Amino acid sequence: MHLEALDDGAGPDVDLLLDLNFNAKTEGYLKILRSLADFQMFWIEIDTYSAEALGHIRRQSPHPISSCETLLGVREFLPYFREQAMDVAIIDTVWNGVWQSMKIAACADAHEVNVAPHNFYGHLCTMMSAHFAAAVPNLRIMEIDIDRLPWDHELFTHLPLIEDGHLVVPDRPGWGTEPIEEALRAHPPTKEAGLLTYGARKS
Repeated sequence: MHLEALDDGAGPDVDLLLDLNFNAKTEGYLKILRSLADFQMFWIEIDTYSAEALGHIRRQSPHPISSCETLLGVREFLPYFREQAMDVAIIDTVWNGVWQSMKIAACADAHEVNVAPHNFYGHLCTMMSAHFAAAVPNLRIMEIDIDRLPWDHELFTHLPLIEDGHLVVPDRPGWGTEPIEEALRAHPPTKEAGLLTYGARKS
């Protein structure tokens, strides 16, 4: 019902992308995909710990499959590439680092797989992802979060420039923006949550 409402309200010029994350198992993902067969989906994003399971899902999917935004390093991506488990590999350029992300994108290209940067962060990460997106030959699309925080624009020297729906890659040195440390100190983390504690050991 939500997708029908979005499809009707947004019209034919807006693509539908659905992120299912880790919220089902193979059987559940297949049921969802069958129920959405009549939609024209840009992609459906599925995360699973099994490359074989995702390959099985993709081979039965009526829609393109994207995945792998939680993986780190070439070695973790390789089983998914060998399995031809997704149409688009989502690479987190921030957690992997842009140089490592370029290596992953090259491996994806060798396996005829497109890539997209995982970018739900702030402006610095958007600039990093933009440089990555401009440099790889197998880019599909770039994610961007345009309404993340009301004070995002206060934190960096330059903001991402979007013209006619396209992000303009900056030609300034480095990533094209710098953090403003005084502004960052004015907005400290309010609690330990989310990625702030990623990988931390419980005491």
